[in-house]
Amino acid sequence: MAEGSLAGFASLEELLEEYVPADKLQQAKRVIYGLNVGEPVGELQLDAGVQERAKVMDFDLRSALFRAAPEQMRPPRVVRIGLIQNKIVLPTTAPFAAQAKAIRDRVGQMLDTAGQAGVKVVCLQEAWHMPFAFCTREKVWCEFAESAETGESVAFCQAAARRWSMVVVCPILERDCAHNDTVWNTAVVIGHNGNIIGKHRKNHIPRVGDFNESTYYMEGNTGHPVFETAFGKIAVNICYGRHHPMNWQAFGMNGAELVFNPAATVGDLSEPLWPVEARNAAIANSYFVAGINRVGTESFPREFTSGDGKPAHKDFGHFYGSSYVAAPDGSRGPSLARHRDGLMVADLDLNLCRQTKDKWGFQMTARYDMYADFFAKFVKPDFKPQVIRDPAL
Repeated sequence: MAEGSLAGFASLEELLEEYVPADKLQQAKRVIYGLNVGEPVGELQLDAGVQERAKVMDFDLRSALFRAAPEQMRPPRVVRIGLIQNKIVLPTTAPFAAQAKAIRDRVGQMLDTAGQAGVKVVCLQEAWHMPFAFCTREKVWCEFAESAETGESVAFCQAAARRWSMVVVCPILERDCAHNDTVWNTAVVIGHNGNIIGKHRKNHIPRVGDFNESTYYMEGNTGHPVFETAFGKIAVNICYGRHHPMNWQAFGMNGAELVFNPAATVGDLSEPLWPVEARNAAIANSYFVAGINRVGTESFPREFTSGDGKPAHKDFGHFYGSSYVAAPDGSRGPSLARHRDGLMVADLDLNLCRQTKDKWGFQMTARYDMYADFFAKFVKPDFKPQVIRDPAL
């Protein structure tokens, strides 16, 4: 049984396909994964050379095709996106420069495969360029932090963007030299010409289990930016921000059509939540969501403790990958493997965003004025909950 697999299977989809008869599987998937414009989410016919490259380089390659209904006055707005999940390559005891280079070399293989597959917007996992060392609370790992403008990992992604004329979302540990070397958890958005469009810093920092990341960085100060690219309006909701519905909502209110959620989360903590949250956000906000999760188990040289009462340990547990895409109509595609590096390629017709808004009217029927009034009261020290007590109590 492969380490990190799901009872020997790469994903839940593979497990279901093995044990559920085909006619019943179709109905199960309809309920679990929804329908896209009345049909199951399709699969792309990727070039044979791309498939062979994935096989030779030993990473999972999967695809999804999301359609929109034909319109009379707008042509389709199809954009091909890519999600990349990866393990660290060298042990965490190796020299830092060697670790960073090995990760770049590995991710470069998948970035180039994405480019060959025609991907126009690609997103990497949270802090892709380093081990997820934040919760060790050892500040030596801050050596991996780099400038969001001139850092080595950023320059690496800029080169890939120029080579393939694709937008690259590059989540890094940022060193803000202009502000006394402050460290942030940041996603740099690189345009298809290799230019830096902008950056977003993680809004919500976890303090649960091993994930006490405020040892390294605090809540971001960039708001909820939406980046207008050549291929649509995108935003980045970094990791823990997916647990906050209003965080998702703000990106939508700023006009996002596609929101990436680059993450690093482990099975014992969040796996039952993972298939639900991105899909919920896509439904509630009428945009596409792409969740990218780190994969593999990372062990550190020294034991560390956490706030959940467990004995000191050297790893967080298994980062379960399972990256996937969800659409505004509630449908979702397959997951990448739970235990392997992987590239997901998906075609999205962005017209589906407005079509879903027109159908469901969530934005039209929202009571923003009512909620604004409520939150204005809630944040005041003298707030009193609106509770009507049964007089018979």
